[in-house]
Amino acid sequence: MRDLDLTSLRLFIRVCETRSIALAAAQENIVGSAISKRLAQLEHTVGTPLLIRKRRGVEPTPAGETLLEHARQMLASTERIARDMGAYAAGVRGQVRILATASVMAESLADDVAAFLHDPAHLDIQVDLEERLSPDVLRGVREGTASLGICWDASSLGGLQSSPYRSDHLAIVTHTDHPLAERQALCFADTLDYAFVSLPVASAVQVMLQREAAKLGRVMTTRVSVSNFEAALRVVRANLALSVVPEEVAAPFATAYGLRVMPLTDVWAQRRFAICCRDEAGLSKAAGLLLGHLRGMAYAQCSP
Repeated sequence: MRDLDLTSLRLFIRVCETRSIALAAAQENIVGSAISKRLAQLEHTVGTPLLIRKRRGVEPTPAGETLLEHARQMLASTERIARDMGAYAAGVRGQVRILATASVMAESLADDVAAFLHDPAHLDIQVDLEERLSPDVLRGVREGTASLGICWDASSLGGLQSSPYRSDHLAIVTHTDHPLAERQALCFADTLDYAFVSLPVASAVQVMLQREAAKLGRVMTTRVSVSNFEAALRVVRANLALSVVPEEVAAPFATAYGLRVMPLTDVWAQRRFAICCRDEAGLSKAAGLLLGHLRGMAYAQCSP
C-alpha cells in the first residue's frame, strides 16, 4: 500500500461526517469533483470501496468505518506533532504529556503540576494533561504517546517502571435525607440495598466495586450512569442515588451541595496511585524533572 495522503484522509472524514460530497466541498471551499477524485484515489490505494453512494448522499462501508477511525487518530497525531513543534518554535524547550485517571485529575495532579510550572526554572516547559481510563493510561505509556502515566497502583503495571504517587480514600456520598446519612462511617456491604449512581463501567472505581459486590454474593443496583465525579455528585444532590467517590473529591462539594460524606471502612477503600513510564533513563530532561517533582509531592503527603 502506498503512503496515505493526509489531505485525502481529512476530506474523507469530512464526507463521512456530513454524509455528502457536495456539503463537504462547500465546507472545505473546493469543488466536489476534486473531492470525488481524491476519494477514488484513496479507494484505489486501500484496495476496497470506502463509500456507498446513495440518492441522498453517501455513507461509509464497513471498511470505510474502520478507515474513518484510523484517519481520525492519524490526524489527531499530526495535530499533536504540529502543536509540539510549534511550542519549540515559540521557545518552549520542554514538552511533557501526562495521561491520568479521573481520580488523579480531580484531586491533586493539577495543583502539583502548577507548583512545578510556577518554578522560574521551568518557565520553558509545557505540560499536557489528558484524562483517560486506567487501561488507556497504561496503553498510552507503553505505546509512547505519553511520557508519564498516573493511575491506581493495583492496575497491571507490568513492563513499566513505576513509583508511588499520592493516595486517596473512597467514601459513600449521600443526600442528607438518605437512610444512611446519619452514619459516621460504613462498610461497602451496608450500601448494597440502595441504588447507586455509577461511573463508566471500565473505570477503576466501578470495576473494583463490581468485583467487591460479587465477592459478597451481591450486585450493585445502578439507577443513573454518568461520566465523571461532579456529575455523580449532582445526581446525589438530587437524592436519586448514592455514590462512591474519593473523599478528597467529595469534600469540597459537601457543603455547597448539602451532601453527607462517609468514609468506607473496607481495606481496599484506601488507594495508592503510581506514576509510570517506559524507561526513566530515556525520559527527556523536562519529563525527568517533572517526575522528580511529583515523587517529591508524594513523599510530602506521606510525611508526618
